[in-house]
Amino acid sequence: MAGGSQILITGIGNVTLKVFSIIRVSLAATALAALTVSAGTIGVAAAAQDAAPEAAPMSSAANPLGIPENFTFFDSENPNRRSATAMVNGYVITGTDIEQRVALVTANSETELPESEMQRLRVQVLRNLIDETLKIQAAEAQEMAVDAAMVEETYQQLAAQNFGQNPERMDEYLNSIGSSPNALKRQIAGELAWENLLRRNIKPFINVSAEEVTDVLKRLEESRGTEEYRLGEIYMSATRENRDAVVQNMQRIVEQLQQGGSFVAYARQFSEASTAVVGGDTGFLRLGTLPQPMAEAARQMQPGQLVGPLEVPGGFTIMYLIDKRQVLTADPRDAVLSLKQISLDFDSEASEAQSIAKLEEFNTFVSSLRSCADAETARNVLGAEVVTNEAIVARQLPEQLQNILLSMQVGQTTPPFGSPEEGVRVLMLCGRDDPEEAGKPTFQSVMNSIEEERINKRAQRYLRDLRNDAYIQYN
Repeated sequence: MAGGSQILITGIGNVTLKVFSIIRVSLAATALAALTVSAGTIGVAAAAQDAAPEAAPMSSAANPLGIPENFTFFDSENPNRRSATAMVNGYVITGTDIEQRVALVTANSETELPESEMQRLRVQVLRNLIDETLKIQAAEAQEMAVDAAMVEETYQQLAAQNFGQNPERMDEYLNSIGSSPNALKRQIAGELAWENLLRRNIKPFINVSAEEVTDVLKRLEESRGTEEYRLGEIYMSATRENRDAVVQNMQRIVEQLQQGGSFVAYARQFSEASTAVVGGDTGFLRLGTLPQPMAEAARQMQPGQLVGPLEVPGGFTIMYLIDKRQVLTADPRDAVLSLKQISLDFDSEASEAQSIAKLEEFNTFVSSLRSCADAETARNVLGAEVVTNEAIVARQLPEQLQNILLSMQVGQTTPPFGSPEEGVRVLMLCGRDDPEEAGKPTFQSVMNSIEEERINKRAQRYLRDLRNDAYIQYN
């Protein structure tokens, strides 16, 4: 979906999407390509030196310059390590640019990355910045430069979406994580420039016939009831020469995701797939459309599970299962529920015996409830808090609660759940509107989907051409 223009800020941590990892990172739309790692060897020479056994004294023949056996460098600079800056057709990408973009990527990480990993991340981000610069320059060369007012408008929309009535907090947030408003605006400019280029140079030349659409609709009807999967993907291409380095980088990305990093953020910054623009989200698809390694892995996965890197044609991919459903079949998890939540806090100074007694009193009261009207008496009887939620979609709840609530009748309650710190609570089902039978996709929606897929493939080739024609000088 490289042509998308919707801009949001979101990330994936554990099972749910988090607001504000990097910016959809729900932030701006881009097909930022990931680095296939020329920097896999950064720091390797130094590490090898540290691990090497002590050498025997050199003979004069083996040491023609008479260099002492034990010596110290008086300059700390390593000539084999380049600073992560570059000049792209005359435009300078500074170290500050890289550090501020890295800060966007790592903002939601729960652990601090070691310096060796940060160096790898900087190299990858540099590649993304190079691609971004090429897009902006290509748009300017074709007299389609992005209007600064449009960038500012998009930025303010993001601020409003993420900070509500206080959009000025966006600037404060970005500065607090070590990034800046300008860093984000530059990314937005790159994404808007790419959209302009695709609109002129690719989209007008994409054609989809009515016969193709009809064939897809027919196959959908034939597959009614079969499962389809919504995946997140981070794809990196690999060659025989850089294969090991790519795998190594992807393994480190997996580690960061497992520690709470934003899947959307990493996908947008490092994935070479066309879905990078939407944080790696493939939308719902059938396994038959996937490469065999991905299809086999997805079939075994549960929503919220992460696997990879998996080897696929042309490279490797990391997969995250966002959701799955049955084709053209209503999903019970789309039911709209009316709930009452009854919650009771524990006194932090109470003894264990007192807390147990209070829990038993709560359980006895809940088991006596026969209707949602009865739930309101919990305020007076227990001093509990009762909150009414009239329209909760079942899939928005944790998976454990989804399964319980969808099997309940109106007036029943879930088993008590909670923790000593947050207290105990139950949910009472007060109403349920089941989803209507899922209808067949429209002719136009299928045509749009096919067009988007073809646009994405051509967009990848277009970006490769821009790289090949560019003059890039590294410091």
